[in-house]
Amino acid sequence: MHVPTRPAAPAAPRHTAHRTRQCAAVLCALFVVLLVLVACSWGPLISLDRRVADGLHPVAVGHRDWTRVVRWLSGVLWDPWTMRAALAVAAAWLARRREWLLVAWIAATSALGTALQQTIKAAVGRSRPHWPDPVATASYQAFPSGHALTATVTCGLLVWLLWLHRSRTGVVRVAWAVSAVSVIGVGFTRLYLGVHWLSDVVAGWLLGGALVAASAWTYEVLVRGRADERTSRIACLTRRAR
Repeated sequence: MHVPTRPAAPAAPRHTAHRTRQCAAVLCALFVVLLVLVACSWGPLISLDRRVADGLHPVAVGHRDWTRVVRWLSGVLWDPWTMRAALAVAAAWLARRREWLLVAWIAATSALGTALQQTIKAAVGRSRPHWPDPVATASYQAFPSGHALTATVTCGLLVWLLWLHRSRTGVVRVAWAVSAVSVIGVGFTRLYLGVHWLSDVVAGWLLGGALVAASAWTYEVLVRGRADERTSRIACLTRRAR
């Protein structure tokens, strides 16, 4: 009895691979520039960070009810563990479809993001903003923002999976909108709560975006490219046999 095999995810258009690689390169380059400026304590950047922090902190102190909402958004809805739980749900869906390579791929990308941000935090050793009347606290060093990076990686991977599986245009657009709100929102909450500098958040966005783009490009080249090559060889042999 022949048991039909479950088809793999549809191949993404090949012409997007080059564009994805360019996106990864640009985001990575911007992150490296920002990293150097932070490591060198570049005056204009440090001054901008300070002005943004000094402008938001009095608002957070003076509006305790709103600050409690922001703290919930940052610590529950957009917490890194919530983001990882969302990826775990996606991984379970992929496992149900027996797409084990994609399960491993998104897990490895997420784990690499966590490892990178912890390594860079320790290497840069940047202190967080210090306040005599803090409205929130956070552990570890400041640069880059782990919340911003994790939200970017998670949302980016989820949108990529929807695109890879050729989901309906409306679904992808909604996913883009929710992802944009989440990524920008989590960055704002970290600034508002006074636990990160502006450049920390931007660095998290840049590094997270670069990681997702690099992961998608690598998958396209190594996995989809080889699958297309095998398909072409089979088609060629079939034509010869005829």
